[in-house]
Amino acid sequence: MKKIAAIMVALGVAAMSLTGCSQSGVSKSADATPENPMILTLAHGLSETHTVHIAMSEFADKVEERTNGRIQVRILPNGQLGSENENMEQLMAGVISMTKVSAPGLATYNESYHAFGLPYIFDDTQNFYHVMDSQQMQDFFLSSEDDGFVTLTYYTSGARSFYTKDKAIRTPADLKGLKIRVQDMKSQTDMMKALGGIPVAMSYGDVYTSLQTGIIDGTENNETALTTGKHGEICKVYSTDQHAMIPDVMVMSAKVWKNITPEDQQIILEAAHESTESHKIAWDTAIEEAIEEAKTTMGVEFVDDVDKDAFREATSGMIDEYCEQYPGVQTLLDIIDSVE
Repeated sequence: MKKIAAIMVALGVAAMSLTGCSQSGVSKSADATPENPMILTLAHGLSETHTVHIAMSEFADKVEERTNGRIQVRILPNGQLGSENENMEQLMAGVISMTKVSAPGLATYNESYHAFGLPYIFDDTQNFYHVMDSQQMQDFFLSSEDDGFVTLTYYTSGARSFYTKDKAIRTPADLKGLKIRVQDMKSQTDMMKALGGIPVAMSYGDVYTSLQTGIIDGTENNETALTTGKHGEICKVYSTDQHAMIPDVMVMSAKVWKNITPEDQQIILEAAHESTESHKIAWDTAIEEAIEEAKTTMGVEFVDDVDKDAFREATSGMIDEYCEQYPGVQTLLDIIDSVE
């Protein structure tokens, strides 16, 4: 019933968003004109000030400009149509054309995407960008039409590390017995168990109060959570173990993708990739500003002498289990390893 309700709400909001937008129901880009465009609705849960929303707005502007207004992307931010999971359900049901989700959230539809939630599958940020920008990854992104979607591009969400009220996390042993908030993803829960901590899955919006009241002892995220989420008001030790680099991805319904000409598909992909490049610059700036603010105004200590090899060793068995349980995970890991 919740899924049906979410889709009905999406139908209503999407319909209202198109009112007065010269929308004629054109479903194929070959039939679209500036007067009767093909309109792609893109729903997501971020605010208009988020770096990813700004990047997707740039993408929308470039698509409209380069198609002379024949294809227009209408963005519905702030969770107007519900959560990421609900947005994906709406996309699969044909209610919306596009959405932005955390990459492991696509594992429901393609098991390979579990790999993006696993720890230490990338060596460092440079390796992450090198792999994610490769032709091999682009081929993988566009290979899921039979699963009902294609991935147009990715947006970095940085490296995730542990932070607590007052304890440095230098080795997995430091996590023993600590209640650590994780995202509601199987891979994150399994990772926390492998490291000896107690995983507590909860929404991001509940983290601040849970830290404040002692429901959890710490959490894990990139540095911007210290400032934008105000977590640095409570957590004073940020340990840069960088255990995961989980990208956001912008996806499109396969049904919609098939109704776009190859020439227009190329325009959309180029605009998407360019928005990713712009986002990298904005993200680096956001991280630098967050670290400076957390240090100078919040009194957060950044601990860099973390034994990453110990974390890798502690989670290696978990990765082996995922490869056995989900053959698609091994396929994606092989792609990552193949990028030179």
